[in-house]
Amino acid sequence: MTPTAPVSPADTEPAASTPPGQRGELRARTSDLRIRALDALPAPQDLLAEMPLSTQQSDLVTTSRREVRDVLTGDDDRLLVIVGPCSVHDAQAALDYAGRLAALGQELAGDLLTVMRVYFEKPRTTVGWKGLINDPHLDGSHDVHHGLRLAREVLLGVLDAGVPAACEFLEPTSPQYIADAVTWGAIGARNAESQVHRQLASGLSMPVGFKNATDGDVQISVDGCVTAASEHVFFGADAQGRAAAVATAGNPDCHVILRGGRSGPNYGADDVAAALAVARTSGLGGAVETGVIVDASHGNSGKDHVRQAGVVREVAGRLAAGEQGITGLMMESFLVAGAQNPAPLAELTYGQSVTDKCMDWDTTEVLLRELAAAVRERRALES
Repeated sequence: MTPTAPVSPADTEPAASTPPGQRGELRARTSDLRIRALDALPAPQDLLAEMPLSTQQSDLVTTSRREVRDVLTGDDDRLLVIVGPCSVHDAQAALDYAGRLAALGQELAGDLLTVMRVYFEKPRTTVGWKGLINDPHLDGSHDVHHGLRLAREVLLGVLDAGVPAACEFLEPTSPQYIADAVTWGAIGARNAESQVHRQLASGLSMPVGFKNATDGDVQISVDGCVTAASEHVFFGADAQGRAAAVATAGNPDCHVILRGGRSGPNYGADDVAAALAVARTSGLGGAVETGVIVDASHGNSGKDHVRQAGVVREVAGRLAAGEQGITGLMMESFLVAGAQNPAPLAELTYGQSVTDKCMDWDTTEVLLRELAAAVRERRALES
């Protein structure tokens, strides 16, 4: 990151209120003591003007948001499948994956509504690589200016492939740069209880899923949905990048994601029923009370990509047997199975995750076909 407005390390500064004749007096410095640099970002409206959505891309976002909403509320009997890399670190590999998903998603569109995971921000338990926007070169240089443009470039490429995109929102200002291109959003387990993220979700223009807390608590995600459905006023930034008081109308399309937790998996039929019982005390109706999304990764599979495939197959079997209450499924998948440590692109295996372990493409294709078949079987039972 190249600083454009370096902060002085000095611990003292001239006192602004010192009377004339006494300007030599100093007061103790009390702000920015731990800030190394401030690097001004482009205004969101400038980046969007530089890299706008085309009419075709905008139409895809609008249509797919409506379709996702219909699946989540039960007005469309397909299964929502949010599938793709744990995080995007290589633009070319991400677009390669999008091309494959586009063809398969179109083939299975009668049974599955497929949305690609295009995640650019990674919450960390302690420290680590924080995603493409924060460190696009994977070398600790933190070229956020390039990261923002690269993230938007990837999103536009995914849309050009004909695939809707899903993102997890972490930084409260980053949606200003990318949210117009996103069909479905997520608030992660570490942030589901955060007032900042609940307020953020209340103003987002797409359906948003709240994950259960890292300890498995589902009430946290339901409370997140209730909060996000309400109107809020909070500190934020406008399209010109200026500090602003943001007033939101509330988001009625929030819903619960079961991702397991420290207490173990929570994707079983009893877990789904218990989560829905909690959700139905919210009084919100709509997506939050209709069903849940099951995350086959994270706590539900112990972040084991082999076990993740087993979770997907178990859910598919239950859907085929007629189980209700599961409106969507999340899968972490990339071109190559497993994961590797972050490093500059030239040193990495192409198409393999640098965060959580992912299933490979061949396994993913088989599982998507099995899920489509399960939806058809469930539909046949209901007819």
